[in-house]
Amino acid sequence: MDERTLKILTEAAKYDVSCSSSGTSRSGAGTGIGNCAPYGICHSFTPDGRCVSLLKILLSNDCVYDCEYCPNKHSADVERTTATPKEICDLTVAFYKRNYIEGLFLSSAVFTSPTKTSELLLETVRMLREDYGFKGYIHLKGIPHADDEITEKCARYVDRMSFNIELPSEKSLKLLCPQKTTESITRPMKLLRGAQIYDKENKVRGKLRSIPAGQTTQMIVGASDEPDSQILALTEALYRKMDLKRVYYSSYIPVVQSPYLPEKGASLLREHRLYQADWLIRFYGFDASELLNPGENLSEEYDPKCAWALEHMELFPVEVNRASVEMLLRVPGIGQKSAYKICAARRYGKLSFDDLKKMRVTMKRARHFITCDGKFYGEKNFSDVKKLLSAGEENTDIEQLSLFSDGDAALSALTGEL
Repeated sequence: MDERTLKILTEAAKYDVSCSSSGTSRSGAGTGIGNCAPYGICHSFTPDGRCVSLLKILLSNDCVYDCEYCPNKHSADVERTTATPKEICDLTVAFYKRNYIEGLFLSSAVFTSPTKTSELLLETVRMLREDYGFKGYIHLKGIPHADDEITEKCARYVDRMSFNIELPSEKSLKLLCPQKTTESITRPMKLLRGAQIYDKENKVRGKLRSIPAGQTTQMIVGASDEPDSQILALTEALYRKMDLKRVYYSSYIPVVQSPYLPEKGASLLREHRLYQADWLIRFYGFDASELLNPGENLSEEYDPKCAWALEHMELFPVEVNRASVEMLLRVPGIGQKSAYKICAARRYGKLSFDDLKKMRVTMKRARHFITCDGKFYGEKNFSDVKKLLSAGEENTDIEQLSLFSDGDAALSALTGEL
């Protein structure tokens, strides 16, 4: 592959954020190259938190679709090129041997037809596994409207697949992506979920197992007018019905002009709040309906857990020596690990505020919502609590490690326990 082709196809792939690797087990029996053991993939991050440890590339940017927001859309005036499966395989293996990458994220624009594009993607991943003996991580972005049989075959060769929803409603898809439908995206998701269930029930192991690292998807935030409540309701349904591993959110960036799109990009803070709410749904037992009423957006002033707690002050303070783990998880400043540490430690004696500090509970938040052995050290005035929590959010020092964090660019990397 020449330098021009490489530059075009990697540049065209940069807007897809659903490509972080997960670490799965793929036995090589001492043959082939690459390692996909759990946590075996090294991660490095851009300032906004996106993973760059994978070779992220398109097979082609020559698209027959005309999605309004896409820089590779059919009507866009951009340089076009298409790689061959062999070129992608040679590049992947060469980069791996030079220790540039630990895996591959492969996507493509829809050229000729969805099924033809999927056939070439299938040939690429098949060649990598069988002809080149590559055992490393492969994430393949599926093509909506492609033949089901090809999709199922792809799933046997890769670790993870993603069919990006892009927009949270059928109305927005019809306006901005007229060639796509919700059914064309959710159908292959259901197909892959069925394959996973079949493999589990029949104890399928090894290279015949479908997508051992599961499925992900991506939604663009701010390209259409759906509120956060609708986005989170869809997110919750995807996690619980499709068993997705992650839903990724990408703030809309106005890279192309269209009368149907906003002139300004979406706030990175909004993307950050959605990731925080997503974390609460996945790991803290919250329902989307608890975090927002229909038609609402997440608060910019408070993180979602703090906002929920301030709306339900009648439930606080809770006594940490008696509260259930489910209730502890709803206390601002107490993370998942801390909640279970508290439940384990209090079997041997009553806990104090000093004990909580040692468990890395964020006391500047938690103290307003808890008591320890009947003692309360938070602010009693509700307005003072709101001011302190708001100030604490503005000056938060909880952020993803990065050599380049700076200003607003780092906001979308602020994920984790709340």
